[in-house]
Amino acid sequence: MAMDMERQDGYKLRDSGAFGEVQIADEVVAIISGLAALEVEGVAKMSGNVPNEWISRLGMNNLSKGVKVEVSPESVRIDLSLEMKYGYSIPKVSEQVQEKVKSAIESMTGLTVERVNVRIAGVAVDKPQKAQKPQRAARVVKK
Repeated sequence: MAMDMERQDGYKLRDSGAFGEVQIADEVVAIISGLAALEVEGVAKMSGNVPNEWISRLGMNNLSKGVKVEVSPESVRIDLSLEMKYGYSIPKVSEQVQEKVKSAIESMTGLTVERVNVRIAGVAVDKPQKAQKPQRAARVVKK
């Protein structure tokens, strides 16, 4: 199976026996990378992005923030900037992010991932919950 790539506003994958062309935009590779990184436990958000729980409410438009993609005919290089949740091991989570992003890009696009660089831009600390007042026991009135 012969594959050929050309640089344009995305990346054109051509299969010599296919019915047509498949083009993959840079933005698609960046979105796949951002989504894969956010799936890893311990990642709070992409740098300059919204937290995981807000993604479904706000849509998918901002998922490429914090992601830089460089695609050449031979490989893909990805730079991620993310915020970690407090209490998680940075080396372990970073390694999981690298593996998850590499696997997602290679399986979904067929491109070979050369590097996945992870930059920790911050640490997210959960805000402490306000203490709730104890509820009084309901009084039972007998008639």
